[in-house]
Amino acid sequence: MMNSKALYLRLLRYVVPYWRVFALAILAIIVMAITDPILAALIQPLLDGGFVEKDPTLIKLMPLFLMILIIIKGLAMLASTVGMTWVAARLVMDLREAMFSKILTLPTSEFDKTSSGVLLSKVTYDVSRVMSAATDALVILLRDTLAVLGLLAWMFYLNWMLSLIVFSTVPPIIVIIRFVSKRLRGINTSIQDAMGDMTRVLEEAISGHKLVKVFGGQRYEQNRFQAASNQVRQLEVKTQMTSGVSVFLVQMLTASALGIIIYIAALQSAADNITVGGFVSLFTAMGMLFSPVKRLTKVNDKLQQGLAAAQSVFNLIDKASESDKLQIPPNKTASVDASVSQRRVREDLTRFSGKLTFQHLHFAYEEQTTQALQEISLTILPGETVALVGASGSGKTTLANLIGRFYPVIHGHLLVDDININELPLKTLRANIALVSQEVVLFNDSVAANIAYGAMADAPRDKIIAAAKAAYAMEFIEQMPDGLDTVIGERGVKLSGGQRQRLAIARALLKEAPILIFDEATSALDTQSEYQVQQSLDKLKQGRTTLIIAHRLSSIAKAERIVVMEKGRIVEIGQHAELIEKQGTYAKLYQFSVNSPDLADVQTLPLS
Repeated sequence: MMNSKALYLRLLRYVVPYWRVFALAILAIIVMAITDPILAALIQPLLDGGFVEKDPTLIKLMPLFLMILIIIKGLAMLASTVGMTWVAARLVMDLREAMFSKILTLPTSEFDKTSSGVLLSKVTYDVSRVMSAATDALVILLRDTLAVLGLLAWMFYLNWMLSLIVFSTVPPIIVIIRFVSKRLRGINTSIQDAMGDMTRVLEEAISGHKLVKVFGGQRYEQNRFQAASNQVRQLEVKTQMTSGVSVFLVQMLTASALGIIIYIAALQSAADNITVGGFVSLFTAMGMLFSPVKRLTKVNDKLQQGLAAAQSVFNLIDKASESDKLQIPPNKTASVDASVSQRRVREDLTRFSGKLTFQHLHFAYEEQTTQALQEISLTILPGETVALVGASGSGKTTLANLIGRFYPVIHGHLLVDDININELPLKTLRANIALVSQEVVLFNDSVAANIAYGAMADAPRDKIIAAAKAAYAMEFIEQMPDGLDTVIGERGVKLSGGQRQRLAIARALLKEAPILIFDEATSALDTQSEYQVQQSLDKLKQGRTTLIIAHRLSSIAKAERIVVMEKGRIVEIGQHAELIEKQGTYAKLYQFSVNSPDLADVQTLPLS
């Protein structure tokens, strides 16, 4: 964990690009701070010269000076407020962009460990609290510190003996602030964690609102949200209690000093050791001192909130992004031998033939002792269509995820076109892969934008239409109000499950990648739609390596090879007829599907 000074200096580095506006705002703050002691100082000549000595020149000039001073203070306040707000808004925007950029490059394993609600809380809630430390607290610290120093200097000039009484309160105030700072930092860190939990519960309830309604989970979700919300409330109260006690103690010390000073000053005035103007000016300076001291004691609360939020923000920004270089998870030892590659990566290599080779591959997810894949050895030739079959948890999807290097290949080897996958640039590797998964991801944009997504955004209209037709999606697209330009809503909410699936397939087809991965891609299609998509896949698989993970045997029976998996191992390989003749695991699955034609999902079938 970074200390407060390091955190604050790192925050200020984000202000450097806007140093001109920041400097002008700081200058305005300084001007505004100087006006307080000047105002107190003007009281003495106003009273002594104007009211006691009745100097006509001072009587005319003092009101003018006061008006000019107030105007200058008002303009300085306006400039500092607008300038600091502008800089703070830019800082928050830059931090959010940095966080979002990091989120886009985080390894898949990070998303496995961190809920989307926690990430949302960091980008929305935590970063907004950084503004308190970066600007609001800075304004108070600079303005009020200068004002306090100026007022104290004037008080020393008027009566140094009385001013020493004020300084006697400084050591105990410093002790109180240091103790409270440490406590507030810890509490505010807990608040951010609690806010992340509350956001997670909220996000889960919103995204799963249909399931909540159908299964009567309103009370359960309400209790979860209430518990998370109550945790935030308790911590907020604890923060205010800690801050309030510290402010009370500081104010008691200041008020005690003020009372003593007023008593002694009154005695000195009675003995003619201080003029009326000097007494009132001293008293005014002490009165004006009270407000900035109060703000300075409370600013620690804002500062610690902001620094705790900054720690959370920088923890995310500092996370390791995906890299072309192999990243080994903690507590794991790599056994990767780069010499296993039978060819080197050419700089001009942009398109693969599609050959995939698995050699003695083992894989386990982080923080799990059970291996998801064990001793996988398999070669898939260019243009070959291979289907993966097995019960849920047998390792089919894990195997597909390794091809896209969403997880590192550490034990064993995976070659793409005889090149170790760990030697390939991620951009080059993924440019050669098209993926359609069971969980369809669509964006709140037009149909065309969802098909021609990302690097394909500039694809010609005719190619988008061709891909949509190949996926048998044009039949429902043409019935939409704006056709390809129709906005489909968040996650494609305006479409049926089958329609969403066909758009995802059209997106994969438009990419024309040499490696196609269909992870239960037809799970949401009806029989007719699935048949249509299968027809298009039969045409497109030529010249492309196609890996199909399906739970309907009808969609994989025509595959050139079927790989049957069980508990992370390959137990059978062959064509449909060969595997039926073996009367092994695949034959049992097929026989069960024949006897239960209405049962689509064979992943849940017992294999023993």
